[in-house]
Amino acid sequence: MSDEKKLSDDLNDMLGDAKEGAKKAAHKAEEFADEAKEKAKEFANEAKETFTEISKDGKNVAIIAHLTLIGWVIALIMNNGNKTELGSFYIRQVLGIIILALLSWIPLLGWIIGFVCFIMWIMSLISAINGEKKPVFLLGEQFQDWFKSL
Repeated sequence: MSDEKKLSDDLNDMLGDAKEGAKKAAHKAEEFADEAKEKAKEFANEAKETFTEISKDGKNVAIIAHLTLIGWVIALIMNNGNKTELGSFYIRQVLGIIILALLSWIPLLGWIIGFVCFIMWIMSLISAINGEKKPVFLLGEQFQDWFKSL
């Protein structure tokens, strides 16, 4: 009988130790989860600050707008979050160049239009890199007027 009592006491001690260990583990897991939440909040705030800094002057938006149609869409989204004059200017310029470039599918005349669009794009990109608001030749002012809602 005393062996059974001893075994029962040992079993109760082990159960008590297991419960205590489980409580400690749960407490540590809670601490870890709280720390992870705090780090995630810090990361989100840093990402917001970085994004705001990047798009603050509009130069990056202006340059990204020149990188294919997908780049133009990304620049449009970035500019909607933090509108800048320079970013909006080049979003309108590049949209005009893209629409004009669609005419390059016309044989013969389209080749000339395509070449002119390429020259417009290069000149616009150089101005965007320099942070200057220079409308492209021929239709730059009209692009600004036509797409002023962007």
